[in-house]
Amino acid sequence: MSEYQQSTEEIKKIDHHLDSGFKIQYVYENLSGMFVEFARQEEVMLLQILTADARKYFSAKLQEQTLLQ
Repeated sequence: MSEYQQSTEEIKKIDHHLDSGFKIQYVYENLSGMFVEFARQEEVMLLQILTADARKYFSAKLQEQTLLQ
């Protein structure tokens, strides 16, 4: 899979979680990528983000969520 396709898929997953009512709860990074915990009531989803473009997109969404609180 190309970098562009992988970025697009990761961005779609981020949007899907946020559009489904999940909120970003916890973020951590290591050499394997960025890991994001999304939470909605009692449900928690973990998403691994590997591409730089998807990480930039996620950072913008995190700032957006922070401003809306």
